[in-house]
Amino acid sequence: MLDQAFDAGSLFRLRAAVAAHAAALGAGEAVYDVVLIAHELSSNAVRHGGGTGRLHLWSDADRIMCRVTDSGPGLADGAGRGDDLPSPQVPGGRGLWIVRRLAAVRVVTGASGTTITAAIPIPSGANRGGPAPAHDRNGRN
Repeated sequence: MLDQAFDAGSLFRLRAAVAAHAAALGAGEAVYDVVLIAHELSSNAVRHGGGTGRLHLWSDADRIMCRVTDSGPGLADGAGRGDDLPSPQVPGGRGLWIVRRLAAVRVVTGASGTTITAAIPIPSGANRGGPAPAHDRNGRN
């Protein structure tokens, strides 16, 4: 299990840790989805949830679980947030929409913070426990 606190200055290191851990958990090609989901949720926590947060990443049968918790003011309509794509004229607001397209999402929110848990399916035939994909310095294979 990965259990890591983060803030704005540590998001890059967090993404690297998530990629390595997801690969070790056997995510296969889903590593990219796991990293995108972790980044969207953690950057939202920094931006809207008090500036810091905590990420947990673990496997559960045929899923990778990614949970991000913050201590911000909570979300209005947390259960439905991100269901609909925002208008192209609205800046931002697409992170949770993207996450909901890639994973089953549970949102628990209140005045003392928000916890979002995403369950990302591991493709059948994924190399569970294999090495992380090799990337060049631009993040490509």
